[in-house]
Amino acid sequence: MRLFGFSIFDQFQRLHQSEPAHVADARVLLLQLVEALAQVGADFSGIAPEVFLSRLREAISVETFEVGMIKAPFMALVIGLVACVEGLQVEGSAESLGEKTTNSVVKSIFLVIVLDGVFAMFFASIGM
Repeated sequence: MRLFGFSIFDQFQRLHQSEPAHVADARVLLLQLVEALAQVGADFSGIAPEVFLSRLREAISVETFEVGMIKAPFMALVIGLVACVEGLQVEGSAESLGEKTTNSVVKSIFLVIVLDGVFAMFFASIGM
C-alpha cells in the first residue's frame, strides 16, 4: 500500500533501525495514516467540501481566527518554558522523570488557563 509515494510497510521496517533520522520517518508514517483516516471520514460524512467550507465561514468569524492565532504563540511559549524548567530538574531516575513530567503537565494546564483568562480580559477591553 502506497500513500503519497511512500510504502507504509517500508516505513514500519525503517522504524526498527536504530538511527535517529528514523524518528522523522515515524512522524511521516503517522501523518500518512492520519491523512488517510481523515479522508475516509470525510468520504463517509457525505458533506461536500464546498458545503463544509461555507458552514465553517458561517460558524467562525475571521476575528475569532485572529484571536486564536494571536494567543497560540504565547500558549506555546508558556508550555515550552514550563517543560524546559521542569525537564532541567530531572534527576537520574525514572521516578524523577515521571514526577517532573506530571508537574510539567499540571503547571502548563494551569498557566494556559490563567493566560487564556488574561487574554479574554484583554480582548474584551479592546472590543475583539
